[in-house]
Amino acid sequence: MMVLEHITWSFDEPGLLDRLETAEGAMLDEIPFGVVAMTTDGIVTGYNTAESCLSGLSPAKVIGRHFFSAVAPCTNNFMVAYRFETEPGLDAVIDYVFTLKMQPKKVRLRLLKQPGRRRMYLAVQPCP
Repeated sequence: MMVLEHITWSFDEPGLLDRLETAEGAMLDEIPFGVVAMTTDGIVTGYNTAESCLSGLSPAKVIGRHFFSAVAPCTNNFMVAYRFETEPGLDAVIDYVFTLKMQPKKVRLRLLKQPGRRRMYLAVQPCP
């Protein structure tokens, strides 16, 4: 009998980018904070359950669309989209307020990108 080990995830953990790179499908849904996986040109390839609950947007409406212009234009600014676009390597945490189609929601964002990787990530942690 095979026993599956429970894997814990932390928004602040070192090496989060490496772990996200190996997370596929249902494993993304086990993460307790929001995760948006994107190609390096901003097309959404992964959108987990926690982020779907936070935003009110289903993965079916988000996957395959450009995150910064079509999914969350409230992030199409110098604090988020511009950093992903211009910084070759990125692991930054910022306080932010989401405002798209919802009451303003305070969050912490972790912007993750590394040269040579196939995807970049936006991790989203709601603030209390």
